[in-house]
Amino acid sequence: MNIKQLVSILAIGLVITSCENDDNTPVLPMGDYADGILVSNEGPFNNGTGTVSFISNDLETAEQAIYNQVNNEDLGNIVQSIGFTESNAYVVANNSNTITVVDRFTFEKIAVISTGLNNPRYFVSENGKGYVTNWGDTSDETDDFVAIIDLTDNTVESTISVDFGPEEIVNYADNIYVAHQGGFGQNNKVSVIDTNANEVSTTIVVGDVPAALQLDAANNLWVLSSGKPSFSGEETAGSLSRINTASNEVDVTIDFATTEHPNHLSYDGTSLYYSLNGDIYAIGTSATELPTDKIFEGIGTYAMTIHEGKFYATDAKDFASNGSLSVFDLNSKEELNTVAVGIIPGGIYFN
Repeated sequence: MNIKQLVSILAIGLVITSCENDDNTPVLPMGDYADGILVSNEGPFNNGTGTVSFISNDLETAEQAIYNQVNNEDLGNIVQSIGFTESNAYVVANNSNTITVVDRFTFEKIAVISTGLNNPRYFVSENGKGYVTNWGDTSDETDDFVAIIDLTDNTVESTISVDFGPEEIVNYADNIYVAHQGGFGQNNKVSVIDTNANEVSTTIVVGDVPAALQLDAANNLWVLSSGKPSFSGEETAGSLSRINTASNEVDVTIDFATTEHPNHLSYDGTSLYYSLNGDIYAIGTSATELPTDKIFEGIGTYAMTIHEGKFYATDAKDFASNGSLSVFDLNSKEELNTVAVGIIPGGIYFN
């Protein structure tokens, strides 16, 4: 073997090694949207289509309506949320009663689920199945359900009847936790679905209008309830409850004032963050009282989340024109950038 042959062999080996991870598994290019932020935009309420925006991690570039760009078709009316598996994204269009399945990194369409859904809201996967909350007929409080999706052929294989107004959904340890916000009414429950039996194993009473769920580092489930609004004629206080997921019982409840109606809930590994009257607060998971100091003031938060030391918030503006995503450093409180997104940006995700 001469020196040129040796150099060539070493060069080939270097290229192969660079395309493998520590387990010697080839790492392939993942697509244009593999590294950045996805924002789901509901779109106009009565007509038109919802969209998905993509923003680079450095916040310097943004692409609008990426599904349409890739597939030359629309997602449908009111893009409510996006759920994920390891390789796919499930874009839920509420009014259109569809879930569009795409490769989460290229946004190329894989399938559209259009039967077996009725006002779908949120998606999560567990034990190889997809679970989707559905309001059913909004005038009927007895027909709400969770649809079970066969992820191999992207069809609804069965349904689980649940209490009215199922909204946000979280999975942990073979269980699905469903917050029953109440749809167009108000509810005060969290359902626990055993995914081995695919049935409701217990129902937990929490505060009125449970609006958001977050698991903490100890695998406790925190429930932020907004309380009944004044227009309901029976205004009640918001609350923050902790569910012990080992016993599925509430072991901590912290109440707000009767006229305080918090919304959104995020977690940074140490503290929970919520919004109240346009301000953002943080509370430690061992706290027994609500904080008085504000983290941010006067920030529009149609949606919000915490990710890797940054605070992300969307502003829906006038609900008819394009909204925006603003990003802040959690430590310095400095605004890093504000980026235009689509109409009514309701969800923030990281790819």
